[in-house]
Amino acid sequence: MSSGEEARRPPTIDDFLAEPTRDLSRWRWLWEGDHPFPIRSHRGPFGRLLVAAKKLLRPFVKLPQNDLWERQRVFNLILLEWLETRDRLSLAERLGHLEGELAERSAELLRHNDALFARLDQKLDQYRRQARDLSASLGTALARLESSPAGPGASVSELARAHEEQAYLELEARYRGTEAEIADRLAFYLPLLAGHDPVLDLGCGRGESLVVLERSGLKARGIDASASMVERCRERGLDARQADLFEHLAGLEAGELGAVVSFHVIEHLPPASLDRLVRLAFRALRPGGLLVLETPNPLSVVVAARSFWLDPTHQRPVHPESLKLSCRLAGFEPVEVKPLRPFPAAERLPEIDLEALPEPSRELADRLNRLRDQLDELLFGHQDYALLAEKPPG
Repeated sequence: MSSGEEARRPPTIDDFLAEPTRDLSRWRWLWEGDHPFPIRSHRGPFGRLLVAAKKLLRPFVKLPQNDLWERQRVFNLILLEWLETRDRLSLAERLGHLEGELAERSAELLRHNDALFARLDQKLDQYRRQARDLSASLGTALARLESSPAGPGASVSELARAHEEQAYLELEARYRGTEAEIADRLAFYLPLLAGHDPVLDLGCGRGESLVVLERSGLKARGIDASASMVERCRERGLDARQADLFEHLAGLEAGELGAVVSFHVIEHLPPASLDRLVRLAFRALRPGGLLVLETPNPLSVVVAARSFWLDPTHQRPVHPESLKLSCRLAGFEPVEVKPLRPFPAAERLPEIDLEALPEPSRELADRLNRLRDQLDELLFGHQDYALLAEKPPG
């Protein structure tokens, strides 16, 4: 008989003979009704006599045990009630747990989907921008070709230049960091540049610094040799123009600027050009004006030997002491170097936990840690540094 059919059928004593039922409601029927079990025997004719004797003696045996029997029956009923209540509570708890798990997993799935869609949107925006930049570069190159009287040689040159600019855009996006990351790094300079406008950004690139400076209330403009970079800045409403930085600085009025900033540009210049840039910046700044130059830190072996050369347009690392000397020779004073962007702890050399060692080993471990500190600073240290040079007041 199926469990459904058993549940619909009224309970009987037969439910407890042979294989007893597992249905708690039938056990409740048995104990609440105090239903007696039949007296049976399997011993043939003698068995019938035995059954008759048991039926005759049953009242005499049951009567003295009524009190004990009643307590057992009440105990059985209480036990049944507890089991039924526990079963209901257990079911409710399980359902509640399942509902909670379902809600949590559903929310997690929705968050995951939202993150995926956001990532997809970012990728699509990136590809649209790359396609637009590529189309703009190609259009600019074709326009120059159509108006160029120099012939096929100039055609190859213009197309090569457009390809080179597009490749550098991809290099910037891949290795320098996202615009949001760069904007966070540039926030360090805002208190230093307060009150130093107008600010000129040499090599403004994608315009991250111009955006940060303008949002802080400073008047800022930028120049860059890349037509693609300048076009991107102008699309964002930024004041940028395509120009050679030396020619532009030389064409400014003396004392016209409050600050000159340049982020990751000087490593692209030969030594003689760097000295010239510093001298031209000194001339363009008013008394009390500020020169800010940021560049990769060659005092870090990892930077100087590995990450610096990811950009094939880098000329050479610029040592902070030689840059300080160039600025002082140009007339700047004071001149200060600020290390920037320490390597994450997960990428650096591990340190020995002294507390986890027995006392006799701690002195040796401490010496090793001190040696580790020196080696770690030499290998890693900071990824970039900023030189801050002030033109003395008049």
